[in-house]
Amino acid sequence: MRFTAGKLAAATLAIVGLAEGTGYLHRRYANHVPLSPLSFLARAADVHPERLAVRYGTRSYDFAAVHQRSRSLAGALRRLGVGRGDVVAMLAANTPEIFEAHFGVPLAGGILNTINTRLDADTIAYILDHGRARVFLTDTHLAREVRPALRRAGRSDVVVVDITDDQATGDEERLGDRTYDELLTEAPPAEWRLPEDEWDALSLNYTSGTSGRPKGVLYHHRGCYLMALGTVAGWGLPHGARYLYTVPLFHCNGWTHAWALAIVGGSATLIRQVTAPAMFEAIARDGITHMGGAPVVLAMLADAPEEERRPLPGPVHFLTAGAPPPAAVLERVERLGIEVLQVYGLTETTGHVVHCAWEEAWDALPDAERAALKARQGVRMPITEEVAVLDLETGEPVPADGATPGEVVIRGNTVMQGYLHDPDATEAAFAGGVFHSGDVAVLHPDGRIELRDRLKDVIISGGENVSSVEVENVLYRHPAVAVAAVVARPDERWGEVPCAFVELRPGARADEAELIAFCRERLAGFKTPKAIVFGEVPRTSTGKIPKYELRRRLETRAAG
Repeated sequence: MRFTAGKLAAATLAIVGLAEGTGYLHRRYANHVPLSPLSFLARAADVHPERLAVRYGTRSYDFAAVHQRSRSLAGALRRLGVGRGDVVAMLAANTPEIFEAHFGVPLAGGILNTINTRLDADTIAYILDHGRARVFLTDTHLAREVRPALRRAGRSDVVVVDITDDQATGDEERLGDRTYDELLTEAPPAEWRLPEDEWDALSLNYTSGTSGRPKGVLYHHRGCYLMALGTVAGWGLPHGARYLYTVPLFHCNGWTHAWALAIVGGSATLIRQVTAPAMFEAIARDGITHMGGAPVVLAMLADAPEEERRPLPGPVHFLTAGAPPPAAVLERVERLGIEVLQVYGLTETTGHVVHCAWEEAWDALPDAERAALKARQGVRMPITEEVAVLDLETGEPVPADGATPGEVVIRGNTVMQGYLHDPDATEAAFAGGVFHSGDVAVLHPDGRIELRDRLKDVIISGGENVSSVEVENVLYRHPAVAVAAVVARPDERWGEVPCAFVELRPGARADEAELIAFCRERLAGFKTPKAIVFGEVPRTSTGKIPKYELRRRLETRAAG
């Protein structure tokens, strides 16, 4: 992984003039088209209009229908005044409406702002205000948080549109004066057209907001187009892939897989609730070939009781990202017939920019060794220009020894435009001409990176750095452990020491002494947890464990 970004940042960019007599070589309508994922749906509707694009419960749409409904959505939004750069917010589960909004909103010239469905009313109100949403498409089954959010938001002029869903259970509440289906009939379908500039913002995604207010991350058409193509190339997504959408479409625009499926003429099966029975049923019924999701989704499949499982119709290729999946979980799902590809990325990079590109020679290795290699994040994807690991103190590239930690920095066309209304945070993120991830990794001799922690999650015990991920991976190898998360606990002697939060498997038993002894046999003494807290480990809607919440629990216990 050659690192040149620092030199590039310091260099002066020069515009090279054309040689005499070649002034006719310029951009034309015929040879220059703005890059936008809108092109993928237009082609899919032309090439295979009757091929299944989306299935959700009893509803299904082919590419011609998704194309038409997206045009109708764009036409209606334009009638409501949405134009270039206007934000359309959306709070919805994985339903056909949010799938087609990924085409219809940018077709109207708008910026799609998909909101996390598990956020509280105050944060939803903040996002509506900060993003200056003009239209708000919201699921009627999520009204419990939306109603107070609308009261608190300062955008009294926002147009609220209700998404009704007969597949959902529980009470629903109308908040707008029209439904989504009624909206589609309010204006003629929009003419299909690409953005004026591929650098135009296409979507607005808010970070998880683990400390302070979440930041609004802007994606551009060019980056989304390239990320979708990079997914096809880097994952090997085949023509006609059948994809189970367990990734929330509000998270990094569903990892751009809606756009990638349009490239290959694939179908998306959508489910509202991600549970082991629902996933196994969908895989068996629809002949699912590909999935994506956080490691917690892998764990659901691996740990499902026999009565909830269904035989897989064939190999299922699973793209996973988030916290590095424990090798023990990878071993178990592989036995089910699920082939896992580990990827790495951030909200700020339009999703995955590094992948564990597999080598055929690894097929002959023992299961444990193959699982350990799969847990590495790997090498840059085809659309990622540069990835490097820089020393935390000097800022120089770390040696490729698999041991020296450094911060992951990234450069490429899928990196965000910046943070909305936050120039200071944007400049800090791009210091030195690269994007600073805030993630700690090591670089192996083969040029592959392996994540070790978030900068804020590294435990410094007696002057030694402890990777919480390394400790967690050891805990996951204990047969009684279902979920493990390690954070720093203040300590008078060592400054801080590892403390593990552990959720046991149903019916399993283990005590603190047993788990600490298990870790001590496999880790250096300073890395061994000094305490174990048993109970349910919290997770976010994207499957991540909010370690700030665990640290808060430790503070509460200490104060009590």
